[in-house]
Amino acid sequence: MKANIAHTDKQRVVIVGGGLGGLELASKLVDNDFQVVLIDKNNYHQFPPLIYQVASAGLEPSSISFPFRRIFQGKDDFFFRMAKVEAVDASNKMIKTSVGDVHYDYLVLAAGAKTNYFGNKEIEATTLPMKTVGEAMRLRNTILHNLERAETEEDPVRKQALMNIVVVGGGASGVEIAGAVAEMKKNILERDYPDLEASQMHIYLVNAGDRLLAAMDPASSARAERDLKELHVHIRQPQFATEYKDGILKTSAGLEIPAETVVWVSGVCANTIEGLPKESIGHAGRILTDRFCRVKGLQDVYAIGDQSLIEGDKDYPLGHPQLAQVALQQAKCVAQNLKNQLQGKDEEPFKYKNLGVMATIGRNHAVAEINGKKFGGFPAWLLWLVVHLRSILGVKNKTFILLNWIWNYLNYKQSLRLILKAK
Repeated sequence: MKANIAHTDKQRVVIVGGGLGGLELASKLVDNDFQVVLIDKNNYHQFPPLIYQVASAGLEPSSISFPFRRIFQGKDDFFFRMAKVEAVDASNKMIKTSVGDVHYDYLVLAAGAKTNYFGNKEIEATTLPMKTVGEAMRLRNTILHNLERAETEEDPVRKQALMNIVVVGGGASGVEIAGAVAEMKKNILERDYPDLEASQMHIYLVNAGDRLLAAMDPASSARAERDLKELHVHIRQPQFATEYKDGILKTSAGLEIPAETVVWVSGVCANTIEGLPKESIGHAGRILTDRFCRVKGLQDVYAIGDQSLIEGDKDYPLGHPQLAQVALQQAKCVAQNLKNQLQGKDEEPFKYKNLGVMATIGRNHAVAEINGKKFGGFPAWLLWLVVHLRSILGVKNKTFILLNWIWNYLNYKQSLRLILKAK
């Protein structure tokens, strides 16, 4: 099998992963003196910050996804291949994929991260992750299906387990999905499921740390906790999930929660690729690089985004946070340095500029830290909406999302709560 990529006199840059970093890099290089080859296991780009809204039936999957071939339609010397990357063969400057070998002049690894279960195979097999659009759809189906089952369940114990939802993880993803489901309980449950008592639906947020949103200021954490409690989310911290078996989630504090829906968003680890030297693999599987994003021990191989860990940055000795802004800025840095190499110019080291962090809790509730200023409530929520809407690809998607948000804000009468399952 061959990847069927045309030969050219241009330098070939192969990008593994079409997430925020990989897509940004491809966009910066595609109209320059490079042949760009983008490889991803999906044929679309997905926008991670809004995946939780798909899971809570707030947005359709197509609103936050965009086909790679449409993005780069009509671009010369750009090739997309939907494939799984199996290994890197650095000695021959090629990668092995499910559609054949692909040679490179420069290789950029931007395959992102996956859910981290910390070695607990039982929890991995029984809980629901929320890292991709596909996983969000599965979670949406599970929540809606369990509510349908609860309406006809006569056993009160079983009925309670069907209505309970547990979110494990107190980071931004955990806070956002807990808030979104709590909003669903508050505004939708009684209307869509009149035979269920909304007060019987309990949402638990289990956090191993001492406070929510540990990456943010304690004041922001306290505000997020207060907002979630106003939405009647039961926060259990500091305690971590130890076991989920027979529909019972157990925690380190001895708590036992009967629940048919357990969402696991308790951290991530880097996606692994075979063939990299052992000395280039660091904490949580992240690929070690120098200040120029070049992979340790290899030549002409770079790593960016959640998959990488830059060594030697005094401000971030344990690596940069696995955030969208880091991936985007690293992509721009690598793109500029590749152009500099062609022009015989010096390369510039990567320097992260923290543009701020935000997390949304629910309607009119969010927390934000921008340029040293900390604020919350409606202003933070509105800013969160604007920032994420600007980042969505395609005018059509921006329009659909904006209309969805406006309609949802006014009356919550959406028609998105469909249980769609492929046989």
